Formats: sequence, C-alpha cells, structure tokens
Amino acid sequence: MRWILPPRPCRCLSRGLSVTLAMVVLFGASPDLTMAAVEVWYGPDDRPLEHLVQRYDRAKRYIFVAVYGLTSPLSVKALVGAKKRGVDVRVLTDRERLNDPKQQTALSALREAGIPIKINRHDALMHLKQVVIDDEVNTNGSMNQTTSGNRYNDERLDIIRDHAITVKAREKFLLLWKDQERFQDWK
Repeated sequence: MRWILPPRPCRCLSRGLSVTLAMVVLFGASPDLTMAAVEVWYGPDDRPLEHLVQRYDRAKRYIFVAVYGLTSPLSVKALVGAKKRGVDVRVLTDRERLNDPKQQTALSALREAGIPIKINRHDALMHLKQVVIDDEVNTNGSMNQTTSGNRYNDERLDIIRDHAITVKAREKFLLLWKDQERFQDWK
C-alpha cells in the first residue's frame, strides 16, 4: 500500500489537524513545517526492498545504511553500482550478524567494491533499519535488507521525502559512524 501525505500542512480543525498532529508525534516536526511525503510499503505484498533499491539507483551524493541484516543480492548490486557512479556509500551493521555466512558474503562484496563498513562492538544491538540518501530521502521500518525481508516476511518500509527530517537522520548516522567506542571498522 502506498500513502502520500499532503505536501503542505493542513490548518483545518478536523481531519487536517489530525494528520498534522500525527506528523508531530511520529516525526517530531513542528506543525508549522511543511509535511513530508511518506510512502509506506508492506512486505511481502509490496516487495519493499525493490522500492528501496530504486532509490539507490537514483542517488547522486551519498547513501548511508544502518541495518542489522544485509544479505540481499539486490541491495549489494545497487550499492556497488552507486559506489561505481561515485556515490559515497557507507554501511553500519551488527557484529553478531556476521555469524551468518550470507551476511559475510554480502559485506565482503561491498568491501571489495571500496564501501567502508563499520560494525558495533556489542552484539545484537543494531536495531536501526535506516537509509539516508542525498539529504532528501530517508527510510525506516522493520525490514532488513534480505531476500526474506522482501519476499516472505511481514515487514514495513517507510520512505520519507523531507529535507529537514532527512538531515536529522544523516546527522544521527554520522554521529554513530564517528563513535569509536561503539563502532569499529570491519576488516
């Protein structure tokens, strides 16, 4: 299912106010700000990972990925392609997840393409499933970037097109990226 929220704040006291208040609660946005456009994709019906990979293919400056599971060949191919186009691609993931041979294979392919990868120094605490692209798009939801997350699991992927919200997500990603106590390079 795809939902697009109105591109401007609703100022009426009925349905519009409810939508505005929901945005404030969900995204911490001020009611005076322009509302974000949000697409909501549910797995397995909508194949959410395929919608995310389309955003990877359009990235021009950067793609920052923070995710527990990244094993999908769709994601790996799209991220490597973005890197080859000159896009700054970075990945944060979970150390414990490296026990999965599919995760090791995917991360090895990314690293061979020159994509830097950091893992947390503590097992099984990476619960973010967030991507930030070009200060204009960020995603969140329950979906790991795996074939199961795309084709079989009950998942949700929200794609948010809003500059202010995306800049905040980028800043958080970069704080994690720079945190040497919590994260280390994967070699």
